[in-house]
Parts: sequence; C-alpha cells; structure tokens
Amino acid sequence: MKKALAGLLGLAGVAWALKDVPRQLGGKPDPVHMSRSPRYRDGKFHNDKEVRTVPDRESFSIRDFVFGGEDRKPSVEVPLVRPAAPVSDGLHITWYGHASALIEIDGAAVLIDPVWSDRVSPSAHVGPKRLHPVPHELSDLPDISAVVISHDHYDHLDMETVQALTAGTSAVFVVPLGLGAHLARWDVPADRVVELDWDESHSVDGFTLTCTAAQHFSGRSVQRNVTLWASWVIKRGERSVFYSGDTGYFPGYKTIGAAHGPFDAVLMQVGAYGDAWPDIHMTPEEGVQAFDDLGGGLLIPVHWATFNLALHPWGEPIDRVWREVKASGLKLAVPRPGERVDVDNPAEVDGWWQALA
Repeated sequence: MKKALAGLLGLAGVAWALKDVPRQLGGKPDPVHMSRSPRYRDGKFHNDKEVRTVPDRESFSIRDFVFGGEDRKPSVEVPLVRPAAPVSDGLHITWYGHASALIEIDGAAVLIDPVWSDRVSPSAHVGPKRLHPVPHELSDLPDISAVVISHDHYDHLDMETVQALTAGTSAVFVVPLGLGAHLARWDVPADRVVELDWDESHSVDGFTLTCTAAQHFSGRSVQRNVTLWASWVIKRGERSVFYSGDTGYFPGYKTIGAAHGPFDAVLMQVGAYGDAWPDIHMTPEEGVQAFDDLGGGLLIPVHWATFNLALHPWGEPIDRVWREVKASGLKLAVPRPGERVDVDNPAEVDGWWQALA
C-alpha cells in the first residue's frame, strides 16, 4: 500500500512539474505561409549548407553536461547593476545577461530576446536555471517600440516574458517566419506580430528592423526547423546595431556588413560553444572574426554568464574574447548584467568576471 501511495505521489509530482509543457511548446506554423521563403523545403527551413545539430556520442556526454565541471558556475554572486536614469539621445545598450538586451537610440527602445524566467525549459521546475537574478524588473524598462526575437529556443523565446510584455506594453513583436504561431498560442494579438524572412524589414517608431542570415536551427520539442532562425539589424536614423542571434560561423557576415553596415555596435554570441556542436554556436575566436567581417564598431559579447548550457568554464568565453580583441586592436565592452553601455563612450574593460570564475 505504501509503495502504491508513493508511486501515485511520484506520478502526481511529475504531472505537476510538466503541467506547463503543452502550452510552452507553442503553436504549429502554417506550411503554406512558410513556403513563401526560399529556405523552406519539404516542410522545414534549411541553412545555406548542411549543418550538424545533434551531438554524436563520441563528442558529448549527457552525464558530463548535467553533473560535470564545478567551474561552469561562478564561484560567488555575479555583480548586478540597477537601472540607470532615462536617456533621450545617443546610442545605449543594456545587457541583462545571456542574450537579452535593450537597445536605446535617441530615447526610443527595442528589446532583444527577453528572458526573465528562472529556467530556460518547457517546465518551470526542471531545466537550466539562472546563475544570477534578473538585474532589472520588466517594469523598470522604458517604453518599448518592438520586441525582436532571433529564434524559438527556450533561452531566447520565453513564454512568460512574452505574456508579461503583451499585457504591460504596446510593443510589436518582430520575429522570424513561423514564430507567430507560438505567439498566437500565447494570446499575443495578431496585429502586434510581424513575421519576416531573411532580408525583409519592418519599420516602427523610426526603427528599421531587418531580418538577416544566421546558421542555426529551431524547435521547442523533438520537431525541428519548422520555424526560422535569424540575426537582426536594428537601425534608427544614422545609428545601427547588429545582433547575431545564435549561430555558427559562416561566410555571410561580410555580405551582411556590406549590405547594412557600418555598425556602431555588435551584440555577438560567444558562449555555449562545444566540439559537439561546432556548426551552430561560434567559439569566442569565431565571434571576434565575425565581428571583424561585419566591419566592427563596438563589440559587446552575449550568450554567456546566465545559463549553464555548455561544458566550458563559466568565464572562459570572455577571457578568450578579451585576449583575441587585444591582439587585434578591436573595440570591446564587457558590461555587468544590468549595466548600460554608452556606445560612444564605453567604459574600459576591467576583467570584473575573473574574480568570479
């Protein structure tokens, strides 16, 4: 009897932990709508070349990923920076950790890949958990013109954050093809969703938001690549920012730079890399090379510090970026989570993370 009761309680616990999963998975894109893209064939989106998205057994161990490496977490609390005073001119970028960032140009703002949840997982109770708190509340944000999403993985598209922004702002969601189905499942009004293919643009409040190429994949379940992934160009007036999204290194950066540059600042993915997935996440050195291919500006590394999504040490991505940048003479800013960067007058890199690694 006791064993049966324990079993029932265990099943109830599993059901409770997974209760949010069906809604978290999002919606199913309309294949007819997706087929307007030249990248959509046989029911899926494709990169310009075939890439490996699933690690092989020789290069990846689930046990090591879940349990290995104490240095994959900071040794002490990550320093956070509280909200700064409002700004009405210039170009400022606030990094919240991982890939979430706010771009402010002359007082107008765009929010990129906002993730405010504690876990990046279909369950609020299981999966990679934050290594530091969110430095600002959503209520601390200025008025947002648009929310820009790079792709539908959980560490970039967060259902609870989307729902909060839908209720608390009037921002339009500008997303790659297919992500509108997820947003519709989460009750975002259709007139607040704009879906774009690569090389398409949308204008809002003086911003021109252009969907550009990336080398990655998509999926919130076992079904992959039914939605598109992208990088983004964010322009307003004479100011311009590039955001890489998640990507492997590919030759398209020079093309993007020639078409849309020069850039004042570049938010570049440099973390969560590994030998098991070399085609879909760049190493720090590849991130610096991609930044150089684009035509430079100020490099702000992202996709590190907040979630444990790879086997490399916690601070290694930025150590390697800093070493590479110093050798190349490029411009770098490494803000603490929550810290606003004045792109025209960035603070000197001080190695703040090294005492935490």
